[in-house]
Amino acid sequence: MITVLLVVTAQPAGAAVTTVAKKLEVPWGMAFLPDKTALVTERTGRILSIKGTTVKEVGKVAVETGSESGLLGLAVSPTYATDKYIYVYYSGSEDNRIGRLKLGGTVEPIVTGIPLASVQIGGRLAFGPDGFLYASTGDATNGDSAQDLNSLGGKILRMTADGKPAPGNPFNSLVYSYGHRNVQGFAWDAQKRMYASELGQQEFDELNRIEAGKNYGWPECEGTCGNPKYTKPLVTWAVDQASPSGVAIYKNTVYVAALRGERLWKVPLKADGTAGKPAATFKGTYGRLRTVVAAPDGKLWVTTTNRDGNGGTPRKDDDRVLRTDG
Repeated sequence: MITVLLVVTAQPAGAAVTTVAKKLEVPWGMAFLPDKTALVTERTGRILSIKGTTVKEVGKVAVETGSESGLLGLAVSPTYATDKYIYVYYSGSEDNRIGRLKLGGTVEPIVTGIPLASVQIGGRLAFGPDGFLYASTGDATNGDSAQDLNSLGGKILRMTADGKPAPGNPFNSLVYSYGHRNVQGFAWDAQKRMYASELGQQEFDELNRIEAGKNYGWPECEGTCGNPKYTKPLVTWAVDQASPSGVAIYKNTVYVAALRGERLWKVPLKADGTAGKPAATFKGTYGRLRTVVAAPDGKLWVTTTNRDGNGGTPRKDDDRVLRTDG
């Protein structure tokens, strides 16, 4: 386990950054179609496509927006060529939901009853290397829900394409891992190991290696604690240096987009799945960063989130989607 409290940040020599899209309204989720067209959700409910220099609205989901709620995560079906499904994580009036839709169509809920609050509601979606859909949820300000296996709050969920518990899930339910406060990002390495970011409360944010059935300690543990029943994080940060959201794995390095920290963290991975020493780029350069994705063009795509009402200072042309070589 590595704890980072102070770090000297430098712009990487030769790192090229271009703006792919600008003047967006709180972009949140991102995924790519088989033809390499990017899809991006805006928290307001719009789904946008980005192809070359063309940005257009291709879908709309009715949502209830709040401090952190609205239209959040996005995933593209692994069998999109035949089924044309897009999956979204979104906030209704009474709960958070996971649904699927065809672009231009109406969303069909497949999971309901995810706890709703104005903050701490997770929201990331992605299909794993096993072909199943994973979702992260927050505790919705009720820490006890993270330890309650009957609650969908404070969990990472794993499901089939129609929202049913995936075969082999550890508790014969949607729950894959638990004891989470607010996971907003996850990704897999080349060995199919899963890593996730975790927003802390007052002291420590985390990067965790996620394994089926493991308990990650919230609300008893924030960061590392001495209780062996809880899985220790690989890396912790002071909350003012991270407040992590999106996660991508690119060139054997975990990239973590930082909100309050306003930087992109780089955590090298060792052969055994543990972490090397983190370093940071773009400190303060682009403000709050929400999402980072390893794109099919061989680059990292990153979204800013300076217009989300949570302490960011919008720059010219915010919010933006950026393209970088890391």
